[in-house]
Parts: sequence; structure tokens; C-alpha cells
Amino acid sequence: MTDILEQTKVKMVSALEHLIHELKSIRTGRANPGMLDHVTIELYGSQMRIKELASITCPEPRQILITPFDRNTTGAIGKAIEKANLGFMPIVDGNAVRIKIPSMDDNMRKEMIKLCYKRLEEVKVIIRNIRRDANELVRKQKADGTLPEDAMKKLEKNIQDLTDKSCKDADDIAVKKEKEISTI
Repeated sequence: MTDILEQTKVKMVSALEHLIHELKSIRTGRANPGMLDHVTIELYGSQMRIKELASITCPEPRQILITPFDRNTTGAIGKAIEKANLGFMPIVDGNAVRIKIPSMDDNMRKEMIKLCYKRLEEVKVIIRNIRRDANELVRKQKADGTLPEDAMKKLEKNIQDLTDKSCKDADDIAVKKEKEISTI
């Protein structure tokens, strides 16, 4: 009985972590190493992410500094960032790659906020699907006779409470990101 509730909770927390990870890559007015999380480079015969090949820091609010562990990969990192079409040009500077983050205009901010809420809705759908699956499992156990009616109702209420809390947490995460995007 509590296994279903525990599994549901774990899945919903995982969905919230996914939302946080997705929102990291959405551009704000400030430099953020998470902006480069999805950029991959064909190197050594396989696809690798930048953070596996270099240290990424933000020495200034509008600048990202990428220092490769292997100097020979500097050019490849610069080209991969260009190909990723993130809206800024990397500057290959000796043994490092610098990215100056341009300021965003109102239209760009509105687009980023729309993207933020699109990701939010996707995660809410995932959370609702988790609820549906858990409720189906509870109803199946009741139909099999392994779960009494009152326990089924209590479990369904607890699953709904978990769903409501997870959706509220997701909303809070999106609102925080919206404030970050809106801040000039």
C-alpha cells in the first residue's frame, strides 16, 4: 500500500528535477554555465558534452569562460557552440573560449518566458500521468481483492495530495525562473 505512494512520490520528485534541469538551459539576462548543458562535441570518436571537456565559469555577469582540459579541443568547442545556434558567438582566445552574453530585448524575454511555461506544462502532464498510473494500480489491487475499499479511497486521496503539491512546486519553480528572466 505505501509502496505505491512511495513510488509515486519518487516519480513526481524526479519530474520536478527534470523541470529544474530543463529551465537551467533557458536563457536569462545573466550568464549561466547551464546554458551550455545541451551542447555536444564530436571528439575522440564520440559525442561529449562541454562540461566533460572543460571547466565552465562566469567571471562576469554577462560572460562565460570555458577553459578546456586539453588545449587542442579549444577550436572544436568554439565551433560546437556556434553550431548549437544559441544566439551568441564564442571568441576563441588562446587556450580558452569566451562568450559575451548580449542583453535581451522585451521580445526575447517574452519568448523565453513562453518557453519556460511550455516546459512547465509538459512536466504537469507528466505528473498527472503518474497520478493516473498510480490510481489505476490502486484500483487494480482493489479489484483483485488485496485492498479494501476504504484503503483505496485513502490512497487515492494521498495520491491526489501528492499531485497537488508537485504541481504547486512546479508552478513555484517556473515563477522563480520567470522573475530571473524578467530581471534586467
